[in-house]
Amino acid sequence: MRSEMKTAIVLGIVIVAGLVVLNVVFTSLDQTINSVNFDNVEQIQQRLVQQTIDKSKLKMAPDLTGIAHHINTTPEELNARINNSVVLYDIWTYSCINCIRTLPHITAWDEKYADHGLLIVGVHSPEFEFEKDPRNVEKAVAKYDIGYPVVMDNDMVMWKAFDNRYWPRKYIADHEGYIRYDHIGEGRYQDTERVIQWLLHERAAALGVTTSADTKLVDIEEFEHTRIRTPELYFGYSLAQNRNNLGSEEGFKPNHIVMYDTPSDVKLHKFYMVGQWRNDPEGMHLASDDGNILLRYMAKEVNIVTEGRGMIKILIDGMPIEPVMAGTDVDPLTATLTTDVPRLYNIVNSNSSSSHELELQVDGSDFEIFTFTFG
Repeated sequence: MRSEMKTAIVLGIVIVAGLVVLNVVFTSLDQTINSVNFDNVEQIQQRLVQQTIDKSKLKMAPDLTGIAHHINTTPEELNARINNSVVLYDIWTYSCINCIRTLPHITAWDEKYADHGLLIVGVHSPEFEFEKDPRNVEKAVAKYDIGYPVVMDNDMVMWKAFDNRYWPRKYIADHEGYIRYDHIGEGRYQDTERVIQWLLHERAAALGVTTSADTKLVDIEEFEHTRIRTPELYFGYSLAQNRNNLGSEEGFKPNHIVMYDTPSDVKLHKFYMVGQWRNDPEGMHLASDDGNILLRYMAKEVNIVTEGRGMIKILIDGMPIEPVMAGTDVDPLTATLTTDVPRLYNIVNSNSSSSHELELQVDGSDFEIFTFTFG
C-alpha cells in the first residue's frame, strides 16, 4: 500500500474519531443545559456556586462609549442596568435583512427573560448615512416592536471596540461582564437561548437570588435560506469596489450623472441601469423623471433598500408581478411599490428559489437605491 494512501487512511480515522469525541462533548453539554430545571433551582444554584470557571482568558465586554443617541433608555439608566445583568449585545442596522430576520427571536427573549436578569442592548451600527438619523431608527424600533434599549453607534465606536465586521452579531456577557458567547449572522437561536438560560442560572447562584423563568425554548419559525442564490448587490461605487456586479457597459463613474442604455443581454447575478442615474458613494440616484433597473436573479425572496419617494412598477419576465409572487410591500393588484421612507422593501416573495428577470420601472426623481438582497 502506498504511503500516501496509508496517510490518508490514518488521517480519515483521526477525523472520524475527533468527530465522535466532539459529538459526545456537545451531547453532554446539551444534556447539561437541557437538564436545568427551574423546579429544582436550589440544587442547580448550589452546584453552580461550587463550580470554578477560569475567566482569565476571556474578554470583557467594552464600555458603551461614543453613543450618538439612546432609545428606550438614558445613559444613566442603561449603565445602572448593565451592572450584575447578563447582557446580550445585538449589533445590527435597521435596513439589513439578516438583522431584521433575527428581531422576532430577540424581542421574544427580552419579553421572556428581562425580569430574570437578562438585559438586551441593541447596538445600532449604521451601514448607510440615512441610518444615522434618530428619527429613522426610532421608526424602525417602533415597527419591529423593540422595547429593550437601543444605542446609536453612528461613528462605529462600539463596532470597533467589539472588533466586529458583520451584521448582525450577538455577544452575550455574563453578570460580571465577561463575554461568554459570540455568534455571527442568523440562526442558532436555540443554542443562543440555552446560553442565556445557563448564564442566568450562574448569575442567580452568584447573587443568591431565585429565578423562575420557563425553560421551554421560544418557538418561532426560522427563515429558510435557499442554498444557491444571488449575492447581495451594491449600487454605490464605494461599497461595490470589491463586489462589483453592475453589468451596464458604461460602468461606475463616481459622482457623475451617467446615461445608461438598455442592455442587449441581462446576465445572471448582474444588475443593469437604464436612463440617467447619478453615481453616489452609497447608491444610485435617479437624475431624471423616470428610469429602469434590470436584474436576472436566483432566489425566492428579493428586497431593495431605498431612500426618497418613488413609484415602482415591478415586472417579472416581462409581465407585471403576479400576486402569488408579490412581496409584502407590493400592492398585488397593481404590481406597484411606493417608497416613502428610507428602509428595506420586500418586492418578491415566493415559495421556492428560481431564476427570473426582474425589471423595476421607477417614476420619481427623488429616488435612490442602495442594495438588492436575496433569500
